[in-house]
Amino acid sequence: MEAEAPGMTTNVHLTVATPDRMRELGRRLAGLLRPGDLLLLSGQLGAGKTTLTRGLGEGLGVRGAVTSPTFVIARVHPSLVAGPPLVHVDAYRLGGGLEEMEDLDLDVSLPDSVVVVEWGEGRVEELSEDRLHIVISRAEGGDGLSCDETGDVADVREVSLTGVGERWAETDLSVLIDY
Repeated sequence: MEAEAPGMTTNVHLTVATPDRMRELGRRLAGLLRPGDLLLLSGQLGAGKTTLTRGLGEGLGVRGAVTSPTFVIARVHPSLVAGPPLVHVDAYRLGGGLEEMEDLDLDVSLPDSVVVVEWGEGRVEELSEDRLHIVISRAEGGDGLSCDETGDVADVREVSLTGVGERWAETDLSVLIDY
């Protein structure tokens, strides 16, 4: 795991070996989030976007199981701990840009919530000048499977977090490296 440009924490790259570690990354990232944060998740089907979001939900202390909202498009998970609600959106089935997303009222939810949009790249960037792009890809070799030092199969993913805007320039994403 490494951070680009020491001291500049707007771009961090991580290697995540298992789905449990992806959830843990989500829990740790949740500790950095605040109302008004917009996260855009990209990656192939099965890359781990919903697993990461599940960890975010656990870290934020929200109500309800965080599952893929593919067929309902969006789910709101209220906080159980007086924190921000988590709005989890899956834009996979939406073909248009922000205009198609307007029916979801994300602009209304954003100031008070943490909004996570799977497949949001190229669709919702206009919602906020400050956003965190998270790209999850399978490790080299294609399927992401490898053996760790104990011989157990690992499901390796590469995760790139890129902060855009002042909010993320002021946030030390490198704290995620040491998990």
